Amino acid sequence: MSNPTRTRSGGGCFSKLLLLILLAAAGGLGSAVYFALQPQDLGDLSNPSATASAGQNRDIKVLLQNAIDRGYKITLSEAEINQWLGRTLMTKQGGFLEGKVTLDRVWVRLEEGRAEVIMARNFLGKPFTVSMFLQVERLEGFQETSTEIQLHGGPFHPDFPNPPRGGRFGKLVVPQGFLILVMPAYEKLAPLFSEEIRLGFQKMSRIHLEKGGIVLDPREPLGDQGMPQPF
Repeated sequence: MSNPTRTRSGGGCFSKLLLLILLAAAGGLGSAVYFALQPQDLGDLSNPSATASAGQNRDIKVLLQNAIDRGYKITLSEAEINQWLGRTLMTKQGGFLEGKVTLDRVWVRLEEGRAEVIMARNFLGKPFTVSMFLQVERLEGFQETSTEIQLHGGPFHPDFPNPPRGGRFGKLVVPQGFLILVMPAYEKLAPLFSEEIRLGFQKMSRIHLEKGGIVLDPREPLGDQGMPQPF
């Protein structure tokens, strides 16, 4: 014969456990939304050094073309790239994106082996940022090499490589799959700098992302016998 008291007690424990799980999930979701709506700190990008300020009028496209034509390595600092983006973006998006996409600024944060492209805009009158992490991969083919830009920010944890970090919504780091929500905006942005992307990535043989800068070299690396070798 069953014990009604024990049954009611077991059901009550299960209900409490389920309630705690739901409360924890709601709390986690609320925290995620809160951090997603908080713009990430761009203070490290908005204060360029005096060295970058001295060269702030340099045209990135001209610098890349000269390096390719004359065959020498070029280093672009993070501050210089961000200053150039600030000068040129409004001019380039006028007409093409006018009335479709409104942007305050686009920033680039450069780290060892990784770049973060940040779009800053206003959402309901408040600042809002989204970003995506990028890595550059050099692929060696049978007859030629090519450069690919990978949407990859590294694993969330060394023991759990998947899903990789995709970017940030505000201060919240999100998995790569969440980038589908912001990809249309980035796809509209890319054509504005199609020539710079072609010169800076497709025409360069070696590309190295480092803390605060990017090193680009159009020359093929040479082996011991003076023959090109894979990068």
